[in-house]
Amino acid sequence: HAEEFHTPIPTDPNIFLKPPSCLAAHGQKVLYPRALTRQVEYEAELVVVIGRHARHVTPEQAPDYILGYTVGNDVSERVLQFQSTQWLMGKSWDHFAPIGPYVVTADEVDAGNLDIACRVNGEVRQRANTRDMLFTPAAVLAYVSCYITLEPGDILFTGTPGGVMQGRPPEEQHWLRPGDVVEADIQGIGTLQNRFV
Repeated sequence: HAEEFHTPIPTDPNIFLKPPSCLAAHGQKVLYPRALTRQVEYEAELVVVIGRHARHVTPEQAPDYILGYTVGNDVSERVLQFQSTQWLMGKSWDHFAPIGPYVVTADEVDAGNLDIACRVNGEVRQRANTRDMLFTPAAVLAYVSCYITLEPGDILFTGTPGGVMQGRPPEEQHWLRPGDVVEADIQGIGTLQNRFV
């Protein structure tokens, strides 16, 4: 994903917050934002569910703080995302963080080796494996816990593979529109499906 954006490989995770109003459930309709919206797209991601109070956790300790994993779609509006150095406005519309359909406990899957894919109206847009992630879930948790106290039930999106529209030439960019169905799928966890309306 960093390569297709033509940005340097980061040495630390890029962190931004999404408010609770971003959450949407599996099967829930996602309200397509109208105002100033031109470039809405998907980002299939492995999501960590925090199981214990976590503050200043080391990468070695981090697996003990992970309750489990679910599937997420970090929906983004690229124009607003890059209008400033703060990504908040492009990432934080209502329902821009669908998650589900299940949470699997950390002992049920190998988070470092899971196939991940995203489809829009059945067309595969992203396909990768979590072993290719720049930062492991444990590394993301440890990094965030140095700055933000994590509580049970908090969730961390861990990054998306290549295949997003922002990384394609303009003539190949097909942004999401009302009526589109997005499916984010992670091996051993399930398929998250949402329709934009």
